[in-house]
Formats: sequence, C-alpha cells, structure tokens
Amino acid sequence: MKLLIVRHGDPDYSIDSLTETGWREAELLSDRLSRLEVKAFYCSPLGRARDTFRATGKKTGREAEILPWLREFDPIVDKPTPSAAPNAWDWLPQEWTAEPDFYDKDRWYRVPVFAAVDMRASAGEVWNGLDALLARHGYVREGNLYRALAPNEDTIVLVCHFGLECMLLSHLLGISPMPLWHGACAAPTSVTTVVTEERRPGIASFRMLSFGDVSHLYAAGQAPSFAARFCETYDNREQRHD
Repeated sequence: MKLLIVRHGDPDYSIDSLTETGWREAELLSDRLSRLEVKAFYCSPLGRARDTFRATGKKTGREAEILPWLREFDPIVDKPTPSAAPNAWDWLPQEWTAEPDFYDKDRWYRVPVFAAVDMRASAGEVWNGLDALLARHGYVREGNLYRALAPNEDTIVLVCHFGLECMLLSHLLGISPMPLWHGACAAPTSVTTVVTEERRPGIASFRMLSFGDVSHLYAAGQAPSFAARFCETYDNREQRHD
C-alpha cells in the first residue's frame, strides 16, 4: 500500500482557507493527483485542507472522506520561553535541543511542558485514528509492525497539515516528532510518499520514499511557497517572520 500525505496549499489562516497562490498550488496539485489511480481520498475537516482538495475532487469526480483526527495537531502548551510559540513546532533550536527526551520516541511527550497538557492523549488520538484507517485497508498494527491481513498495492491520499503529517510519520517510522517538526519542511501542496514493505509473508513495515515533494509546482514554473520555513540567514528580512 502507498500513502500520499499532502499538505494543504499556501494558507490564509485568518479565514482558514487559501491565498491566491494557494489556490494556484491546489490546481497544480490536482493535475498530479488526478492522473493517479487512487483507492480513497481522506481529508482534514479544516477549510484550508478541504479547499486544497476541491480541484482534485472536481477533476476526478471523487469525494474525500473527512476524518476529524486529520485536523492540524495543535495542543496549546505553556511556552517554555517568552519567544516560543504556543504550539509544538515553532520553537527556537536553543529552546528544545538541550532536552534529550525530545529525541526519544517514548519520552518526548513526558517532558513537563507536554505532560501538563496530556500530549500523549492528543498524540494517541492521531495514532489510533491512523491505525484504524490502515486496518480498514488491510494492515493491522501489532507492536511496532503491521500484520498484512489483506496485502495490496492501493494508493490512498491524506490531505492534511504539516504538524499533523509529522505526527503520522512519527508513528509509522517509530521516531519522535520533535526532530521532524523542527528539522523538516513540507511546503504547501507538497506530497510525502510512504509505502509498505512486506519482506516476509504477513509482516509489513513502512518506508518513506520521499518527503515534501513539490515537483508538480516546479514542472509548472511555480516556486514553492515559503510557509513552514524560517530565514536562511538572519539578515534576510524578507524571509524573517518570527
């Protein structure tokens, strides 16, 4: 099975929709997705994700099933420093890298700032939702692997959000989401591809083939939006937004 995890287009957060650029990105994304043989589409309930899927749905004549747990992962935390954001992924490097437990897949949510808001329960909602969906498609989680009860090469598409995408990958790959949140960038309408590998009968694991692919934008001469990145150099004022 192949999972395509798609981030929404360039967002206008003030109206939970897309910017003019975001609508253009969504159209180019639809050119890519509409050429694929997709078993099922799933989408976050938030407007910016649903609007991103709209062009694909129109071109394919398909609808996306709305899954509440695909909404952005954004438990509000007490900021560790005045400059930190209230979510988990816009902190300065010096605000989180000094804590070894943030790199541990079984301890990151036990750090006091996360334990205070029961981050494990929030993460569990996403992970349990993902496992229930995979079970519907033939793969049942057992420990850190999946039992391939109905092995297949179907493609399913998840239209969601950057923070949520990192939560999905943390579960599938067995890693903490913190290095993903702070060390990776999925540009708007980027596509991350994760596939099952069944090297022995009935036992499956997941491998990430690509992260944040925006080739559909480059092919159309559209530069990726800068959303989800910070300034490459501090004196670049056009990129500095924190």
